[in-house]
Amino acid sequence: MLEKLPHGVGEALKGARHGLDAILYHQAAAGSAPESLTLTSPAFQNGSAIPARFTADGDKLSPPFAWSGVPEGARGVVLVIEDPDAPAPTPLVHTLAWALQGHDDELAEGAMKSPGSGGEAISLGRNSFLGAEYLPPDPPPGHGPHRYCFQIFALDTVLQLHGAPVRTQVAHAMKGHVIARGLLIGTYERP
Repeated sequence: MLEKLPHGVGEALKGARHGLDAILYHQAAAGSAPESLTLTSPAFQNGSAIPARFTADGDKLSPPFAWSGVPEGARGVVLVIEDPDAPAPTPLVHTLAWALQGHDDELAEGAMKSPGSGGEAISLGRNSFLGAEYLPPDPPPGHGPHRYCFQIFALDTVLQLHGAPVRTQVAHAMKGHVIARGLLIGTYERP
């Protein structure tokens, strides 16, 4: 979708970025929880480039993930993917997987519904383009590298949400229930 923006528009908007402080990981809903979860992907290392196959320029598949360190007594896990570098009013939401099981687990490549995969039966909220699916990285041409923040939260409850909630609904439901969190950052810049 954003690949059609002229390169000059992307360059003109280079300074329009929220930064990491704007992601859910650092907001009131989760910001005081211990950073004791480990989120990894066999597809990329923390701080490195996300392979094109997981982006809008490739196969549009969700990457594989594994998380560990979920505390005893956790009842649910939430995975949120946001882009704090998008030139938008708030960080661009790429995924809200809000009803994962409360234990160490993993998601296979393509497990989340996306433009490139039918996915598995995972409860997904609405991304910033209002689709209940994984929104592949799609930065504007000329805007420079974007950081994609893969955030994992362990909760002491099962979220009581219905349908495909939006970020504000998930954040509100999580407030006061986050008992651990973890962060993995991947980057992508449109070639």
